[in-house]
Amino acid sequence: MSNEVILSMRGISMTFPGVRALSDVDFTLRSGEIHALMGENGAGKSTLIKCLTGVNDFEKGEIFMGPERRPIRNHSTLEAQKNGISTVYQEVNLCPNLSVAENLFIGREPLTALHTIKRQAMVKRARELMKKLDINVDVTQTLDHYSIALQQMIAIARAVDMECKVLILDEPTSSLDDNEVEKLFSMMRTLRDEGIGIIFVTHFLEQVYAVCDRITVLRNGQLVGEFEISDLPRLKLVAAMMGKDFNDLASIRTKEKTEISPELEIEARGLSHERKIKPFDLDIHKGEVVGLTGLLGSGRSELARTIYGADRAQTGTLKVDGKPAKIKAPIDAMRLGMGLLPDDRKAEGIVEDLSVRENIILAMQSLAGVVKRIPMDKQMEITKKFIELLEIKTPSTETLVKQLSGGNQQKVIIARWLATNPDFLILDEPTRGIDVGTKTEIQKLVIQLAEEGKSVIFISSEIEEMLRACNRLAVLRDGEKVGELTENLTQESVMKVIAGGEQK
Repeated sequence: MSNEVILSMRGISMTFPGVRALSDVDFTLRSGEIHALMGENGAGKSTLIKCLTGVNDFEKGEIFMGPERRPIRNHSTLEAQKNGISTVYQEVNLCPNLSVAENLFIGREPLTALHTIKRQAMVKRARELMKKLDINVDVTQTLDHYSIALQQMIAIARAVDMECKVLILDEPTSSLDDNEVEKLFSMMRTLRDEGIGIIFVTHFLEQVYAVCDRITVLRNGQLVGEFEISDLPRLKLVAAMMGKDFNDLASIRTKEKTEISPELEIEARGLSHERKIKPFDLDIHKGEVVGLTGLLGSGRSELARTIYGADRAQTGTLKVDGKPAKIKAPIDAMRLGMGLLPDDRKAEGIVEDLSVRENIILAMQSLAGVVKRIPMDKQMEITKKFIELLEIKTPSTETLVKQLSGGNQQKVIIARWLATNPDFLILDEPTRGIDVGTKTEIQKLVIQLAEEGKSVIFISSEIEEMLRACNRLAVLRDGEKVGELTENLTQESVMKVIAGGEQK
């Protein structure tokens, strides 16, 4: 790896309406290195990349290219490409109906004096490029003839042939299997050896340690630090991303363990979903609160959604209350006594233009069917019961739910599911974005539901509240369930499993 700086970003600041997305962030890339840009969702990784490539017009800061520190400010991705910066995204943005050769040279085809395309010359150059990068494809075939992995490599080849000095790979491995990932890594190493600087944006910890030379960590729009890969063990990387200090940790579990029923509510065996969730086993007892923990992007929500049927399982079996269950859609799960509070209450939870009452009885009405309408007096009885029980602050039952605060909207969605009297409830980030008082109320409610014999999956980015509410934690990493913790539930023990234990 060279010490020659090829890209330098200094003091980059960016604000969206009401949100400070980046605050005085520095980033340095050397020629001939693979540099991981790490951080949880919302840390500012994508925003920083967009500032570099001209998608975002940042307010403050400077960008320099090359050892001569030539100042640049890109106003479009085309201008970024002219400055030697190319980006390949997770979703390949080439033309599937065109040939590989046409995709490689689109917009810069070799032309005759009459401005017609020299097709034979283009195909020859395409074959030479594929051979140089060890990509085994027929360049005359259309792009959609090949796998996503090969399409990614073709997109990278196009960027390289445009004489890029900085190559940005934004989550390129999310849709690839292990063999495809290794082929991509081999190509990345080849490009690194040729002096190209590669920015690798990913949430896969194992891949970072397999291919990268250095790591820059962002958190909440701020620079945490820049590290040599050998100086940052997995546990310290996870701690840096999450903002935790593990030098002085103690268990903060305040809930006494209750006796768990030997009866199982959920038995999952070998369930998986496409390439997002690898096959997993999970048992949940009646009256048990099981937490799903891991970094954002580890697959927590996807695992829960696979059990519920919101994401349909490709493999495996599921038993609910001891009986085999076939869940093809969420309505099947609801009929089995299951409920799901999604992590995005705006997009998947509340129906903004319906009233508090209509939102609360929505799941009950779905179970009853379109024809069998719940009588208005019954709707009012149910609505008032849960407004009182959950202390939902609303002017009336007919107030539009969008007029409530975020915490009260969250309570309305919880009320919706409690109204169906579920045996099994999935709560995905139920306390995100709400005040401390309401958080405490929801945590107490989770414990109360368990004491009533209901089973709960509880997902939260705040490990502290999971330690308070959960009997057991299942740990996910890179779409795989990698462990369970029942004893010694502390932040440190959880973080060690998330990081992989190994102090590499």
